[in-house]
Amino acid sequence: MFHEFRDLISELKTTDRYFQILFEKHNALDQRIKNMESRLEPGTPDEIDVLKKKKLAIKDELYVLLQKISLSRIKR
Repeated sequence: MFHEFRDLISELKTTDRYFQILFEKHNALDQRIKNMESRLEPGTPDEIDVLKKKKLAIKDELYVLLQKISLSRIKR
């Protein structure tokens, strides 16, 4: 996810609590979706779709944060 921001992601996971929480939520949703799709965990197609939408919203928020932080560092 976001290979162009790999170093920044590594940094923010240890220095920015809000980013860390979002990142962990995204990963937890991803794992839960995979478990449901492989029938390791119960879930209807509608429930999976809802989780995928939540995961995408978090991913979008992470991307916006990464862009803002990256841009602010360039302007320095």
